[in-house]
Amino acid sequence: MNISAMLAGSSSDPGTRTGDAKRHAWLLSVVYPLFPVYAIGLHAWTGREVWLVVPILFTYGLVPLLDALLGEDNSNPPDREVARLQNDRYYRMLTWLTVPLHVIALVAACSYFVLADLSPFGATVLAITTGLFSGLSVNTGHEMGHHRHPIDQALTRVALAVPGYGHFTVEHNFGHHRAVATPEDHASARLNESIYRFALREIPGGLRRSWRIETERLARRGRRWYSWHNTILQSHAIALLLQGGLVLALGWPAVLFLLLHNAIAWFQLTSANYVEHYGLLRERRNDGEYERCQPHHSWNSNHLMSNLLLFHLERHSDHHAHPGRRYQCLRDFDHVPRLPSGYFGMFLLAYLPPLWFRVMNPRLMDLPHVQGDLSRINRQL
Repeated sequence: MNISAMLAGSSSDPGTRTGDAKRHAWLLSVVYPLFPVYAIGLHAWTGREVWLVVPILFTYGLVPLLDALLGEDNSNPPDREVARLQNDRYYRMLTWLTVPLHVIALVAACSYFVLADLSPFGATVLAITTGLFSGLSVNTGHEMGHHRHPIDQALTRVALAVPGYGHFTVEHNFGHHRAVATPEDHASARLNESIYRFALREIPGGLRRSWRIETERLARRGRRWYSWHNTILQSHAIALLLQGGLVLALGWPAVLFLLLHNAIAWFQLTSANYVEHYGLLRERRNDGEYERCQPHHSWNSNHLMSNLLLFHLERHSDHHAHPGRRYQCLRDFDHVPRLPSGYFGMFLLAYLPPLWFRVMNPRLMDLPHVQGDLSRINRQL
């Protein structure tokens, strides 16, 4: 049996029957955010700045290669095991454990940026690398933010504070999930919209929508927008303590690190949003409302390696159809839009718009529910 089959399980594998075939492999999602720390340790040991580049090469070089070599995992947890898996605290605790590791990576990298004798190249690479991996902190917050457990909610605020992206949960849960795959959604990319043009629409649009939603929620409860009950302000307060504390402790050079770090982390989240719904459109019903979000309104990827590093984020079709499912329970569906690579390979493709359009536009037009009909595509207005 090959590695992919071993991790995914088989019909004769007890792990498949219990839904636990990848139980321990999910630890990869926990240790992955510490890659900047590993790189710092190797640089301190050898004095060679090339080690600071290794996390980027691993993420955008080796991971797409492993996705291609290991292939896709089409296994699903047995229906009879889903409830047990959903309530298994082990999986929840993995996400909880990941949050302090994101904080450690940020503190270690910012401190090294200021205190180590790095060249401008090495310092810039360290800030970019840490920003890329802090984008994963939003992914951790994404997984926890859909669940009402008080520890999930508290740690979500901390996870989003690492890159200063405290508005994400409100925007994602109550904005994007309601408007996904429609022209009204800032976080759903349109046909022939480059990722750079998308970023100029998605980032400010998400900020505005999240504040409007949270202000209206608080008003319904008789509270002001600046109330401590404002979940966006809660996360921003933690970000101020964390990032402000780094500036106070390390001086103004830390500001340079944090500005570049935050910008890269935000763009990493934008990259995920871009590939997840490119060109997909929900139909309007006769009453003017959009149809319910279905699995075919998200691009899906079952590539094994990148999913194990991202808490199954790439099984996005089931996530949008059933947002309450935890990552270990997300399922594959037949006949959903499929990406040709995992997310990191798709990000590289998206950063080269002509190549992205050449690969993705025909794939979009050939979808069974589209069949070349432009009226069934989310396109530029």
